[in-house]
Amino acid sequence: MVLSMTGFGSALADASGISYRVEIRSVNNRYFKAAVKMPEQFSRYEGDIERQLRDGLGRGSVMLTLRVKDDQSAAGYEINAAALRHYVERLREVAGGGNGTHIDLASLLDVPGVCEPAEIDEQVLAARFAVVQKLIEEAIRGLVQMRMIEGTALHRDLEEQCRGIRARLNDIGQRCPGIVEDYHRRLKTRVQQLLSDGTVQLDQEVLSREVAIFAERCDVNEEISRLSSHLDQFTQLCAGNEDAGRKLDFLSQEMLREANTIGSKANDAQIARQIVEIKAAIDRIKEQVQNVA
Repeated sequence: MVLSMTGFGSALADASGISYRVEIRSVNNRYFKAAVKMPEQFSRYEGDIERQLRDGLGRGSVMLTLRVKDDQSAAGYEINAAALRHYVERLREVAGGGNGTHIDLASLLDVPGVCEPAEIDEQVLAARFAVVQKLIEEAIRGLVQMRMIEGTALHRDLEEQCRGIRARLNDIGQRCPGIVEDYHRRLKTRVQQLLSDGTVQLDQEVLSREVAIFAERCDVNEEISRLSSHLDQFTQLCAGNEDAGRKLDFLSQEMLREANTIGSKANDAQIARQIVEIKAAIDRIKEQVQNVA
């Protein structure tokens, strides 16, 4: 199944008077990259959250935001009196005044180290993080569901491009035998024109050898077979259950390589036009698989 790397999921809950809200967004990225924004009290669990996101979402740029609102009285901040006195003394020294110097204490509450969150018991914090983990799982499920919906549209487009490539490959395969026949006919006509005075006879063995060399040089059956095999594998990966984004990306590169080889070897205008369309379809595939998880 094709999954998009683009998605959004959220979850919220109230537990013991505390409101939690988790939001997860993801966009395409060749690798896994997580950015976690959360209250300082949960900073020790950042590694656990990243592992949870990696296990649930695979690759992509993932952004998680955790909001916690605690209206309990015990959730207030504590004022560090020693730090506040230190700042007041230093400000008076800088101002050059004595006890009459006016200092707005409320404005000092935003200074680092003055107003600190109340310490939370380890067991209480662990219980809160357990709630957060459940919400992350719920948000991941919602994001994956959106990825599946996006992936269905991606899958349809990829299948359409593959069908177009197969049809054009079939046309190229039917055209290939005629290339050698046309070359044989043109070469024979040209030689006969050069020898029209009749003084030199046309050596059929030399002509046949030249045609055989041309036929070997422009033979693209092997490239057509490999490109068809890549298309088969591509289709299987899209229908499978594994995260196939990286493999699909690699296969699209190999498909483009085979198409380029066919175009350079075939030496035929009709095939060249077909190859242009095939390469356009492969470019579309390469663009789409960049968003496949």
